[in-house]
Amino acid sequence: MHPKPNHSTLSVLPKRIIIMRHGESKGNLDYSAYSTIPDHQIPLTDMGLAQAQDAGSRLRHLISTASSTDSWRVHFYVSPYARAQSTLRELGRSFTKKRVIGVREECRIREQDFGNFQVEERMKAIKRTRERFGRFFYRFPEGESAADVFDRVSSFLESLWRDIDMNRLHHDPSHDLTLIIVSHGLTSQVFLMKWFKWTVEQFERLNNLGNCEFRVMELGDGGEYSLAIHHTEEEMHEWGLDADMIADQKWRIDAHRGALNGNCPWYLDAFFDQLDDSDDNEDSVDESPSDSSSVCKL
Repeated sequence: MHPKPNHSTLSVLPKRIIIMRHGESKGNLDYSAYSTIPDHQIPLTDMGLAQAQDAGSRLRHLISTASSTDSWRVHFYVSPYARAQSTLRELGRSFTKKRVIGVREECRIREQDFGNFQVEERMKAIKRTRERFGRFFYRFPEGESAADVFDRVSSFLESLWRDIDMNRLHHDPSHDLTLIIVSHGLTSQVFLMKWFKWTVEQFERLNNLGNCEFRVMELGDGGEYSLAIHHTEEEMHEWGLDADMIADQKWRIDAHRGALNGNCPWYLDAFFDQLDDSDDNEDSVDESPSDSSSVCKL
């Protein structure tokens, strides 16, 4: 049985963590752009700029209506890529300086590295190979695999928790704090995979986020974050979450911080064919073999 979380401890945790993808970019509209423009310099389209402004309005409405107090604040983390920074700039128009307590550029949440200049026809062939090989472990020539992205996102999460624990965000506990992470499609999927301890097989079934689409992880009363507080079961199913993953999100709404969901199959059952529920047969299993059975017959 887990002790109930200390409310003073929960008060310093962000009320919600929102991970979002950038707006429509020139590369989303015309893949040939990657052959002449470095990936990190790909700009947003006019549609992407409008999407980001709309996302800012939706985010402000979500935060202001869901917060328990009018004294809510936001802190941003943003990828160094131009399309992510432009997205932040446009969505930021919906917030005042009073509401924003900080912004940090974070290289570890950048886009997956696909190599340098990308020749369109060659990349089409490479991506077909990736689909056969598997999205998570396939490493692009001169680039990264999703597994590589997982490693740097894991490092970012360690830093994020240190920022929270040491109050480097200068968060007043009387304010509802929302962290907004402006990143990229695959990086966002990997972030959620790491946070919720999803398996590689579960990752492979996830669908990409649309431009300026976001996922809201909200803090439950027990101290765990859940997607199921803000999002519906139908939404999570459309993202690629299966019934067990959705059930785990619902469990997290009331779960105590650090608790283990015993009904979550990928924590234990998925790795073993069968484990006994009790130790009733332990003695017979642990008995040493008789002398005759232990003799090696030649």
